[in-house]
Amino acid sequence: MAKEFEKQSVEDLQKMIAEKREQLRVFRFEGEGSRRRNVREGRNLRREIARVMTEITARKIAESAK
Repeated sequence: MAKEFEKQSVEDLQKMIAEKREQLRVFRFEGEGSRRRNVREGRNLRREIARVMTEITARKIAESAK
């Protein structure tokens, strides 16, 4: 998973975070009052967001260390 993030620019990663956050928001609010079929989708979205943010942070640390 991390290999796929290494090939992308920081701008692409930030766009990906925005898309994942929107998907998570829709997931949370569309299911209000009804049973969800895939209850793990929210957890998976949060994990993907965290992975992308970790990659961005690692790049900032590596850049500042130079």
